[in-house]
Amino acid sequence: MGRQVFRFAVLASAVGILACSDKQLAVTNPNSGDTERVLGTPTDAENLLGGYYKRYMSGMYGSISNVQGMGDILGFMNFSSLANNCMNTHIPWSGSVNLNSPGHTCNVEQLRLYSVQGEVMRVASNFLKQQAAGLTLGSANRDARAKAYAEFLRGVALGYTAMLHDSGAVVTPAMDGQDPGALVGYNTMAESAYVALDRAITTASGTYQGGDGFPLPFTWLPASTSITAAEFIKLAKSYRAKFRAAVGRTPAEHNAAKWDLILADAQGGITADHKVTTSSTAGPTMNWNNQYETFGLWHQMPPAVIGMGDVSGSYAAWIATPIAGRGAGNTSFFMVTPDLRFPQGNTRTEQIADFATSSCAGAATTCKRYFVNRPAGNDQFAGNGFGWSNYDFVRFHSWKTSGDGGSGQNGNIILMAKTEMDMLQAEAYYRKGDYASAMALVNTSRTKNGLPALTAADNTTPVPGGANCVPKMPVNGTTVQCGNLLEALKWEKRMETAYIGFMPWYFDNRGWGDLAVDTPLFWATPYQDLQARGWPASALYGTGPGPGNATGSTAAKGTYGW
Repeated sequence: MGRQVFRFAVLASAVGILACSDKQLAVTNPNSGDTERVLGTPTDAENLLGGYYKRYMSGMYGSISNVQGMGDILGFMNFSSLANNCMNTHIPWSGSVNLNSPGHTCNVEQLRLYSVQGEVMRVASNFLKQQAAGLTLGSANRDARAKAYAEFLRGVALGYTAMLHDSGAVVTPAMDGQDPGALVGYNTMAESAYVALDRAITTASGTYQGGDGFPLPFTWLPASTSITAAEFIKLAKSYRAKFRAAVGRTPAEHNAAKWDLILADAQGGITADHKVTTSSTAGPTMNWNNQYETFGLWHQMPPAVIGMGDVSGSYAAWIATPIAGRGAGNTSFFMVTPDLRFPQGNTRTEQIADFATSSCAGAATTCKRYFVNRPAGNDQFAGNGFGWSNYDFVRFHSWKTSGDGGSGQNGNIILMAKTEMDMLQAEAYYRKGDYASAMALVNTSRTKNGLPALTAADNTTPVPGGANCVPKMPVNGTTVQCGNLLEALKWEKRMETAYIGFMPWYFDNRGWGDLAVDTPLFWATPYQDLQARGWPASALYGTGPGPGNATGSTAAKGTYGW
């Protein structure tokens, strides 16, 4: 088998290799020379395409055998000492690397997103190619709906691949079904994602309502609300805003993003939380969200970021302690904060009494807090002490235990938060020097969560509160001070996107310059694809510090001095 053909055999076989429990796809390999047969009839073509949002979700969230566990730890959103899915080898401050040699420990995790999204891109492109060749589903409305949906799939598959990897292949509808496409850099991939999403938006903007046009069938994109053409356009714009803001590897790239375009898309984006409807039998599933509520060794909230909300002095003391001494004596981090997303009280006993997860274990129940102070005696002391805390994330405890109707993980869960679009708008205003508009959006989130409104529309004045200000920011990695408007913006975005979507804190911290020094900034193109393209073993590379890894693939010491 030729190398190019082999590559797509790898992509298509990802269903069996990477996620043998995935059952959404049960057709002949759509990347092979038999594509015309698979897409040859309207019914077959539509059924195949309609199942590929679930396949996209499978590559992102349907298995814990991907890089999300690593990225959430690198981004200070999670802490675990377990070796499962390479979590404990990606602890900050330890010089973690993303290896990329044949057979390395994390190779399955690092291949999954790349391979599944490559498959999604290929199938959507093949469908569009068949449409251009004359395939019709029976009406202009139905054809337009499918075309917009296929371009949307291409856009999100390309966008996430560009965010995570340094390079990949852009497959287009104009290509032959066997053409793997040349490897291109992440910026080129991202631009292709924006173009695909623009085509999706343009197509959906036509008069394709009702009958067999929009809204999308629920089986295509299971969500809590009907995906009408208007809602579809909002979703596509939201993803495009997210990708433009998050694809940059460094603060310089992030700051140079096209903030005018990000602002326009975020303003035209979702106007309420976008909730996907999960199903443990039919998909999609959210396996990391499920796993993180296996408290203890799988999950606890490390102090590095959540501690910025502390007003008791615990965080200042934690920052002042050398990294190796944090948590000494099996001492978990305890904090006090006026932020109502955290349990309230000045002692651990008071915080435990304030909020227990049992209060929101019922179906479709909103938890009083996002975080819980776990009962005394349930602390876990394993691994690096700087990751130990009293706190777990439990915002979606109801979904985990009971879903919407009493069956755990079967129901609606936030996949993209409305506040994320608000904070993208706020950051766009901030980058443009319109501090008043940025402040107004930040205050919308701050005040409803118990924090005093910002009043100084500038980029220097400390947030209000004096000694009780939130957030506090580390300075030189050893002391803390009250943050400013930008830090308040970061705090709101972090709190409102925690465990929502794919590795949110990692990508944001990367762009803001808030990762620990020498943290890998991306993952390399998986060796499986490079070898299929004829690369010798000597040319393979990873990312992070150390010989043989990509130049410029590590974070510099940034904002907080760590």
